[in-house]
Amino acid sequence: MSAANVPTIWLEPLNLVICSAAERRSERNYRWMSTILMRSTLPMVQAVVPAIYPSLYVTSIFQNTHNHCLRPRINTYRHIRPNGGSREVKPTRLDMVFAWSRYDHKAWVSSPDERPTPENISRAISVDSDTRQNPLLSSDRMDVVQLPTPFYPPSLVQQNPVYGVRRVAPRGLPSSLGLPPIPDKEANSEIDPRDSGGPDGWIPRDSRLVRLTGKHPFNAEANLRDLYAQGFITPSNLFYVRNHGPVPFIDQNKANEWTVKFHGLCSNPKTLSLADLRTMFRVVTIPITIVCAGNRRKEQNVVQKSLGFAWGPGVLSTALFTGVYLADVLDFIQPTRQAKHVIFEGCDDLPNGPYGTSQLTSWARDKRKGMILAWAMNGLPLEPDHGFPLRLVVPAQVGGRSVKWLSRIELSTIESQHHLHFYDNKVLPMALGADQARAEKKWWYDRNTIACPDHDEILETADLPQDATYTLKGYAYAGGGRRVTRVEISSDDGTTWNLANVDYPEDRFREVVYFDPVYGNLDMTDSDTCFCWCFWSFDIEISVLKASEAIMVRCMDESIALQPRDMYWNANATVVEPAEVLRVFEIRWFRVCIQQLEGGKLRFEHPTSKFPVHPFVAGTQPGGWMQRLKDEGLDPAKPNFSADSAKPSTPKKELSKPAEIIMTKEGVDRKISIEELASPVAKEQAWFVVRGEVYNGSRFFNDHPGNAESIKLVAGEDATEDFLAIHSLNAQRQLADFHIGTLVGAHSSKEVGDGEASGSFLQPKTWKPVRLSRIEDVSKDAKVFRFQLTSAEQELGLPFGQHVYVRLRRKVTNKERGEIVQGELVQRAYTPLSERNAKGFIDLLIKIYYPSAEFPQGGRMTVGFSQLVVGDSVELKGPIGHFIWKGNGIASLHGEERRIAEIGLICGGSGVTPILQVLRAILTDPTGLHTKVWVLDVNRYLDDILCREELDRLALEHGPHFKLHYSLTGKPLPDDWPYSTGRITDEMLVSHLPVPGTDALVCVCGPPQMEESVKAALKRTGWEPPKQVVLF
Repeated sequence: MSAANVPTIWLEPLNLVICSAAERRSERNYRWMSTILMRSTLPMVQAVVPAIYPSLYVTSIFQNTHNHCLRPRINTYRHIRPNGGSREVKPTRLDMVFAWSRYDHKAWVSSPDERPTPENISRAISVDSDTRQNPLLSSDRMDVVQLPTPFYPPSLVQQNPVYGVRRVAPRGLPSSLGLPPIPDKEANSEIDPRDSGGPDGWIPRDSRLVRLTGKHPFNAEANLRDLYAQGFITPSNLFYVRNHGPVPFIDQNKANEWTVKFHGLCSNPKTLSLADLRTMFRVVTIPITIVCAGNRRKEQNVVQKSLGFAWGPGVLSTALFTGVYLADVLDFIQPTRQAKHVIFEGCDDLPNGPYGTSQLTSWARDKRKGMILAWAMNGLPLEPDHGFPLRLVVPAQVGGRSVKWLSRIELSTIESQHHLHFYDNKVLPMALGADQARAEKKWWYDRNTIACPDHDEILETADLPQDATYTLKGYAYAGGGRRVTRVEISSDDGTTWNLANVDYPEDRFREVVYFDPVYGNLDMTDSDTCFCWCFWSFDIEISVLKASEAIMVRCMDESIALQPRDMYWNANATVVEPAEVLRVFEIRWFRVCIQQLEGGKLRFEHPTSKFPVHPFVAGTQPGGWMQRLKDEGLDPAKPNFSADSAKPSTPKKELSKPAEIIMTKEGVDRKISIEELASPVAKEQAWFVVRGEVYNGSRFFNDHPGNAESIKLVAGEDATEDFLAIHSLNAQRQLADFHIGTLVGAHSSKEVGDGEASGSFLQPKTWKPVRLSRIEDVSKDAKVFRFQLTSAEQELGLPFGQHVYVRLRRKVTNKERGEIVQGELVQRAYTPLSERNAKGFIDLLIKIYYPSAEFPQGGRMTVGFSQLVVGDSVELKGPIGHFIWKGNGIASLHGEERRIAEIGLICGGSGVTPILQVLRAILTDPTGLHTKVWVLDVNRYLDDILCREELDRLALEHGPHFKLHYSLTGKPLPDDWPYSTGRITDEMLVSHLPVPGTDALVCVCGPPQMEESVKAALKRTGWEPPKQVVLF
């Protein structure tokens, strides 16, 4: 709505208009309303006017600067504007109030000579509005903004039949507004098996999120590729999550009755419900980027381990948050002069009390800071991980200031005394180590990323024209409300720079004035503060890339702050200044290495890798050029990628070299058996194992930052990997206080469960050793490894469609002693190749990813397999997985049984093993054939098709029930190749899979990139993930 369309209504205080003589119910009410106007603040008037005239909304007022009386004698007034600013004016009439209609209809402006009354205002609005096109103007809807319905997290609504809703979609905004699209993808409603049995086992979560803190608490980010692909607004299921403990369970009744207590140093303490907030104050929707202080912290952890998690570059997300300005609510409760701080507290249950933090009162009362109390995100209720039903959202500061599950707001003379307000998100001196920072409490009292090219992306350049270009893409964020004014690209290690194109989608919201009954007011026309990230792009010539060692990006904001070349390391690895305003330009340039491969190929390498070895240690996955330089003895903190550099780094200089950590207590020599570890006492006290030593976890229940549940989840288990992956050196040292003995009678890293059941080998909580008895080559880079079980007649105990965890220690050469020693422990899930009735052994088909120019380290797990010789041992644990083929045409998905008439099985490379297991189970079902099977197997070359002989034989034997199809992506092709060529397309899926239906299912197993692209293609061709699509 343009300024010309904003209706101006002239109100005389004694006529009151909002409570005229004809309408006043009593003299007392008249006097009260007069006093409100006479000593009004903008929020007061905003609250009063809609109570009588719901179609009106006050945007600004004029106050007499002399004595605020109703009949002032002088004509100087102060114009109080919505953004908090004001100016001296001399209006032509006294005590004016500017107001505009809540709904998008024609404006009415009274003339200066017209005496306004409630009747002619209402008549003007009625005449100039098209009520037929705007039903919200009807008498029964002339009210305030509504909550999204149903007001409950969409992921939980979709899985609860009580609501009768299969898919919750956000309310759309008119395309004519030209705003970035609101994500409308279906909320994830599946429970991740990794959360099952834990305190968050009721929360659906997207399996694409990379977890950093083991099983619990949940802390995760999206891979940069997935995050960037979503565009400006991030869907809630990929929005990063930072939790310190279990998520509070808020049922529908609690949500309906949710209140926030405002107390402390204020003149008008109140307890306000959600209904109070949305009816008493102006509801707004604002795009806001929330950034974790640890974004890109993994780069610092490679140099030296800090206190924080190894976050990658995806710990920021943007959403449309709907709520009310905190400043408006504070004006209503009227803080006293002594109130210097506003303290916020959530309702989560943590060992050191609920999460809380604070803001300066002067900042909290400044509407230009954009702080809001939000109940909706992208037009839908908040998800549990994001603070349902109400959270504080603080733009331009670290994400830790945006308190979730908000329950209390206090006005105080001092800042928050909450534990994590002091001991988290602080910048510490560069020379201060992590251990000292934790031990000595006194220390506690501009960001950009290249998203394209992706990490490990291969660019084929041989067939490109000489003048071909490649488009570099990424995001930039300045923080502190400052605008990114320039993004610069260099391909010669910073000698010269080129300007990139910058797009600020947030600016589109500054051009819109719009009202919606769910989003409230979308109006940023008076705001020039930048709360969101922007996107940049730059077309670079392929010839420049081929001549470069690396590409790098740096940014500058409107305060002329420029990102530095080198890293500022601090013990907490955060980017927060003492004032707690986010200044992300303290983080150094983002660099992507370029490796020249054979055939004109280019491989791009990011500083770190976020792809997990297995789902529980995502944040510690090595990879990227920083780890590579560190392994070579060079300094990743100060790389040198100039063309004339002999090596791409200066000599390594350690900040400090940590001594070996002792995690045992002197004098403790107790020997603990497997039986003791599995005893009721051990379970009650949460005994767990780290590196063969046993610890009593119950002694740390009350002090563990992740709550007692984090410890209970690993009771009776070997927690070595989870513990070492996410705990600082100081935490490892503290573990000695809880040491109670050494595990005996088993492998030192063995987890102990409840004993074997029905003679089956596998146990879900027990690592059990198996010995390698045979290795068979099946292709140039694939082998079948046979491992012997405990007994020759023992069954493995693995349901069809499930997997086993395999872990082993890699072998490394000790150069000083010239001998092979045990290296790092690695693990991942595999599906056996063994037949249905196999006993006494397990066969694993492994495709070896050897070190190459493209992947210098090779596959960490598969290279470990290639080092094995007959007689070596590995360990197994299982079964795991969310899919089981039970036979007789019945499949179980996440515990729910379904009858399947047709099933499509898609695989690539060694992903054939789980597909083959399901295929065998169906075709050899002793109860008879009840399901028709379609298999689509995609590989690069003919020799890469694993198990082809068996697949062809089964297709021949079960022709009417089994359709088999192949596709090859590499060249040259075999002569007379009768099948498809190229990667999977929509047409290929339609031709070689069953028709989507309630009794049909598709299972997919292959490389992660293939699975994601196939999943998207399946959705385009009518399938409904995840209900009809299973990713192994």
